[in-house]
Amino acid sequence: MILGNVKYAGNGTELTSQIGKCLSYATENGLLEREPGSYEIEGKDLFVNIVSYETTVPEKRFWEAHRQYLDVHLMLEGTEEIDLNFIDNLVQKDYVPDDDFLPLDGKKASSVILSPGDFLVCYPEDAHMTAVQVEKPGRIKKAIFKIKI
Repeated sequence: MILGNVKYAGNGTELTSQIGKCLSYATENGLLEREPGSYEIEGKDLFVNIVSYETTVPEKRFWEAHRQYLDVHLMLEGTEEIDLNFIDNLVQKDYVPDDDFLPLDGKKASSVILSPGDFLVCYPEDAHMTAVQVEKPGRIKKAIFKIKI
């Protein structure tokens, strides 16, 4: 996983070209003004989902990981905790290929708090639990870039 902020992405941070493309797209395309939905950038190889939701307690959330896509979570508005662990440390359930969804069970090893401009890259081995509140529930808006691997 990679944690960073878009304002520092060009200051020597080595990122794959596709991740860099996501961050450039975000800074050039006013994603905060976009309505929630899915937007193709390079067809199914690279697209972005704009989401908006209320954060909540972790007991109401679930673990997930993906096999076909990398996730780049970019916070646009609000703050969100994302709990993290490696999939090998959790109990893996049946993979759902049509949704590229690997559900898991277990406890977090660490967490990050994303504020506007912060991004988190999750690789297939990185289980993540999103939409966890920071202190109290709050509305967030973020872009989730999906990079085909």
